[in-house]
Amino acid sequence: MNRKAFSIYCVLFAILTISNLSYSQSKEYTSDWDELRSRPYPQWFKDAKLGIFIHWGVYSVPAYGGKESYSEWYLRGLQVNDSLRTNFMKKNYGGNFEYNDFAPLFKAELFDPDEWADIFKRAGARYVVLVSKHHDGYCLWPSKYSRNWNSVDIGPKRDLVGDLTSSVRKAGLKMGLYYSLPEWNHPLHRWYTDPHKNVTNYVEQYMIPQFKELVSAYKPSVLFADGEWFNSAREWHAAELISWYYNLVGDDAIVNNRWGGGSNIGFLTPEYSAGIKVTDRPWAEVRGLGRSFGLNRNEKLDAYMTPEELIHFFVKAVANGGGMILNVGPQADGQIPLLQQDRLIALGDWLKVNGEAIYGSTAWTKQGQEREVQLERVDPQINFNWVRNTPGHPIKEDDFTVTWNGFIAPRYSEEYLFEARADDGIRVWINDKLLINKWEGAPAGADGNVMENNNINQENGKIKLKAGKKYKIRISYFEKKQNAGIQLYWSSQRQAKEIVPQSQLFTTAQKETGDGLSGVYKSMRQYLAFTQKEGDVYAVTLEWPDDALILEVKEPNKSATVSLVGRQGNLPWKYERGKMIVDVSMIKYSEMPCKDAWSFKITGL
Repeated sequence: MNRKAFSIYCVLFAILTISNLSYSQSKEYTSDWDELRSRPYPQWFKDAKLGIFIHWGVYSVPAYGGKESYSEWYLRGLQVNDSLRTNFMKKNYGGNFEYNDFAPLFKAELFDPDEWADIFKRAGARYVVLVSKHHDGYCLWPSKYSRNWNSVDIGPKRDLVGDLTSSVRKAGLKMGLYYSLPEWNHPLHRWYTDPHKNVTNYVEQYMIPQFKELVSAYKPSVLFADGEWFNSAREWHAAELISWYYNLVGDDAIVNNRWGGGSNIGFLTPEYSAGIKVTDRPWAEVRGLGRSFGLNRNEKLDAYMTPEELIHFFVKAVANGGGMILNVGPQADGQIPLLQQDRLIALGDWLKVNGEAIYGSTAWTKQGQEREVQLERVDPQINFNWVRNTPGHPIKEDDFTVTWNGFIAPRYSEEYLFEARADDGIRVWINDKLLINKWEGAPAGADGNVMENNNINQENGKIKLKAGKKYKIRISYFEKKQNAGIQLYWSSQRQAKEIVPQSQLFTTAQKETGDGLSGVYKSMRQYLAFTQKEGDVYAVTLEWPDDALILEVKEPNKSATVSLVGRQGNLPWKYERGKMIVDVSMIKYSEMPCKDAWSFKITGL
């Protein structure tokens, strides 16, 4: 070896040594909360924007629940004698059939982890989060702490976590795992049944060893805890578990924010919401394509997001500084339903064109532009449980209002008691008399506790009415965040308590047959979203702007250029009266690179 070659060798050896040394000397974290909270969030997660959630287990056999419920809560429904689920069970499986009897029927005989990984990659996802164990305690790996209640001992007879982890990583995606801290039916602590404070033995003798078994075996890049809401982070030993996980997995590791009271750590996980605004922490909206995480065969087509709705929802989340973990609910045989696949591929096709406006982007100084929208319709009753869904297009899931107007006719001449239940605020006037006034919002529930949240306002008022007479009625309602629902009851000496029926509600005094009340729903709706990356600003419009794209932005540099991502050439623009007006009239339909949403790149803004 000559001197020059030897010198090069020494330099390369030094670089490799320093690199390896810095990796091996990565900071070791203690269980001190301040230290854990100061840990940087991995850049890969902040850049990724899109993850895929997978809820799949024993509950995928019945795959059933109410149209607005989570099917993976099937066991909980049986425990509280939910008539819908218990009747379904008896009718289809027999009176002696129990939840554990579903396990042998969970066969996953068509499960192809390479196919799943390919679908997720085609969807544009950069990471995957598999539910390794939900609240029913059934494990998708061979846990020695759950003998005969895991996917190797009973059911598929294979390590589902291991198989999918291998395929996901082979596809170049990051792998994450969801783990439920509590279980509904564990003998050491039955969550929701036993006193919440009596969780110590369960945590120390079972949960912690099983948690470490799982994480040690698969070393997930994302660790998504859940079911924490009745206990403190101290009771879950959260700080010790998080520090141990960080030290095991290293710089790629990230946790979510569901670790018990007082934890205040991890990326935020709003669930079935309209999203949140920019925060000092990463966040990812968590939701399904339909209204359940696990497959719910009782859902109808309109429960599923259209490709347009999905793309718009995702874009707005990214513009607001976050991302999305989009759930799929496979069938018990391991097939991802074709409708779900269709939605994933539609999103992926859009991202192939517009990914430069999404991946690695950050929120701009302005998240977007919005306008007020409204929905007018006749509602037969005031009896709604929207959970965390929009009451109807184009209204948002959160931050909307409704005003109902019409007439009410009592059956009897006597004093009536009106009772209202609402999440969030409600006011009721009869003949311009304010009868019910509860205008502050109901307290918010835990992010993961959607189906059990009952944080509602209740208020009542009395008024004397005459039989058959039509009285003006006006009802105002507002929804803030999370769950949404409203019911209006009445009762009197001869009138049993009931939801005020359609037969006694009229849109006009001239109506002879009750048809309900006229409702006007209002909210703001974002129609344009901004992101930024590497000095460029992207304006993603959710409506094609026809002749001109009008941006309410500061005056750009004279040399600024605007182009439609996916199309060659710059577009002419001018600045007038505080608005940047981009001429898009010359763009032919055949030149549009995609549909549903379009990204305009602005350099020099």
